[in-house]
Amino acid sequence: MSGTETRTQAGTQAGTQPQTGTQAEPQTESRTQPQTEAETQTQVAARARRPDASLKPPPAPPPPKDRATGGGPRRRWAIRIASLLAAAGLWQVLTVTDARLWLRFDRLPTLDQIAAQAARQLATQIYYLDLLQSLIRILTGFGLAAALGVAVGVLVARSTRAGDALMPLLEAVRPIPAIALVPVAILLFPTDEQGIVFITFAAAFFPIMVSTRHAVHALPTLWEDAVRTLGGDRRHVLWHVVLPGILPGVFGGLSVGMGVSWICVISAEMISGEFGVGYRTWMSYTIVDYPAVIVGMITIGLLGWLTSAAVELVGRRATRWLPRAKRSGP
Repeated sequence: MSGTETRTQAGTQAGTQPQTGTQAEPQTESRTQPQTEAETQTQVAARARRPDASLKPPPAPPPPKDRATGGGPRRRWAIRIASLLAAAGLWQVLTVTDARLWLRFDRLPTLDQIAAQAARQLATQIYYLDLLQSLIRILTGFGLAAALGVAVGVLVARSTRAGDALMPLLEAVRPIPAIALVPVAILLFPTDEQGIVFITFAAAFFPIMVSTRHAVHALPTLWEDAVRTLGGDRRHVLWHVVLPGILPGVFGGLSVGMGVSWICVISAEMISGEFGVGYRTWMSYTIVDYPAVIVGMITIGLLGWLTSAAVELVGRRATRWLPRAKRSGP
């Protein structure tokens, strides 16, 4: 019995050993497979964090040429001068040949006649007196319109009561051309000089007021809310938010107002003036001095261009904090 039991136990142990070895292999694989996946993920993450010398950023492309500006300053000035010379040359050809196409150039003066008349006027004192008189009128009327237009624009935009009280009257008067107010100005003011200044003021006031009003409405409310949160009152909001924020819109209205002022002051001088560039140009027309008329027109154009350029220059200086792209204009 003891021998039989011994052989049975040995056979049982021999039969169970392969089964034990067979069961150990899957357990080892199940334990090593998650470890292998974890190691693989760690290695991939390490490679992703390690900078690769072979992966260099692409070189920056060359800056594109500025097509809007059309080249450097010299080229731009060359184009401007060439356009003026081309216009003058075309004028000379049409007037010398007495061209009568759809337009009639046979009665207009040639360039040499205009140049001779300009030289004669530049040598006289009356020419500079007319210049000074027109400049005084335009600067007085425009200055009053700028101050009052900005003040009224801010007032009607910030105050609902002021807008309800003033805007109906302003909107009723705004469509009336300023030159149509000449008869009223003659009757209303004791002198023609004051009437001309009033016409100039009325011409510039409405563009400035409307531009200021729209600029105030366009301000982000977040700016005012930030000042209010920090304890600021209405005065702080006005001086530190409203006025600086509306400067671009205000100077846009000032530029438009300056151009309209010149149109109306010249028209007023032609109707009721005694001195000024407009008055002198109209007098030259009545005596059929066409070269003097052209000289007067050129003078008006130069004065308007210089004053408008001065307004834009001041506007760029006052709003230098704004981001700007390269300008394509003058």
